[in-house]
Amino acid sequence: MSLDKILSISGKPGLYQIVTQTRTGAVVESLIDKKRITVGAHSNISILSEIAIYTLTEEVPLREVLKSIKEKENGAQTSISHKDSKIKLEEFFFEVLPEYDEDRVYASDIKKVIQWYNILQKNDLLASLEAEEETTKTSDEEE
Repeated sequence: MSLDKILSISGKPGLYQIVTQTRTGAVVESLIDKKRITVGAHSNISILSEIAIYTLTEEVPLREVLKSIKEKENGAQTSISHKDSKIKLEEFFFEVLPEYDEDRVYASDIKKVIQWYNILQKNDLLASLEAEEETTKTSDEEE
């Protein structure tokens, strides 16, 4: 499964996977408890593949940040919790993405990224990061 099918819904905890689209929105399934809900077009939804993290020079796609965390943690859950102190979170994130923009990336953003990584890892969805990159490289080379 690619990050194109994984969503974050404002006001709702965790991540959701698109099950099917409807005329007025979509039916999604929580990656935490597997409960299904219907979200309308009025909901504030973010697709993970469209999220990027600010650095001092550019915006880095979330996929790249998740891959860096996966490499640092050897594919396991993160060594810190998303509930740890702001300083611990920033130290961890600095190891993962040394050039992140400390003025525009807040502790709450780091918490989300760590929580999302752990949810994706728990659901065995991190393998798709490599597959997505291969697909992207192939399509870039064809153009």
